[in-house]
Amino acid sequence: MKLIRFGAFGKEKIGVQIDGVNYDVSAFGGDYNEQFFAEDGLARLDEFVKANSGKLVEVPQGERIGAPFARPSKIVCIGLNYMDHAKETNAPIPAEPIIFMKSTTSLVGPYDNVMIPKDSVKTDWEVEFCIVIGKKASYVEEHEALDYVAGYVLHNDVSEREYQLERGGTWDKGKGCDTFAPMGPFMATKEEIKDINNVRIWLKVNGKTYQDGNTKDLIFSIAHVVSYVSRFMTLLPGDVISTGTPAGVGLGFNPPIYLKAGDVIELGAEGLGESRQTVVGYSRS
Repeated sequence: MKLIRFGAFGKEKIGVQIDGVNYDVSAFGGDYNEQFFAEDGLARLDEFVKANSGKLVEVPQGERIGAPFARPSKIVCIGLNYMDHAKETNAPIPAEPIIFMKSTTSLVGPYDNVMIPKDSVKTDWEVEFCIVIGKKASYVEEHEALDYVAGYVLHNDVSEREYQLERGGTWDKGKGCDTFAPMGPFMATKEEIKDINNVRIWLKVNGKTYQDGNTKDLIFSIAHVVSYVSRFMTLLPGDVISTGTPAGVGLGFNPPIYLKAGDVIELGAEGLGESRQTVVGYSRS
């Protein structure tokens, strides 16, 4: 299945995408949140969709598409997980996965605007393949790690490089600004992705391709990442792990290229659809 959510920000309804068409399944009840994933929601939703085949109402054209799940308890990110990205930023190849956190308040929909933070001049892009956790995971062995996965989602890990690298402390302060985590357009359940270790991901800015990578080039595999993170924190249903970005980020160019108001970011991944964000200047919400 492909899970979607639609409607005004903070008031999204749930839906599914079937053969490229978005359908309203709000009659199923609830939201795509921790409780949904923990209580076998995917199986129950599948039964609901099959029982209502031919009767589901299409989501109106032009309706806003939100993030495909409710705000999770955690957005965990893996840094420098592609060798070419580590090299372009002059960083050493990590011996173990680098973990940082992205604020859950940065989560927005796949077509929402990306807002440059106040006084920022180094806002950057990062296309990433994300894991969505399906059940509580703690000290999970690598060989069983995928049993704890509900599905996968496309993510633009927007990053402010000055905040991340020049302001002291950890990377987190450059990662969690408002609008810095566009996700979607849908969450694909596990069976939708034939080979998670061979998924092309790409990103363009203003029509020019900057990133074109593949999960086969991850330093630490999807299964390894789930297992590794679960050693350091309990992963709850609905939590997200973003697995890293390939080469081609703005920071990696000489001179660096950073986003400015009016820029258009387009990104995609095989099996996970495409998203598009327009960059806007800071405004107080």
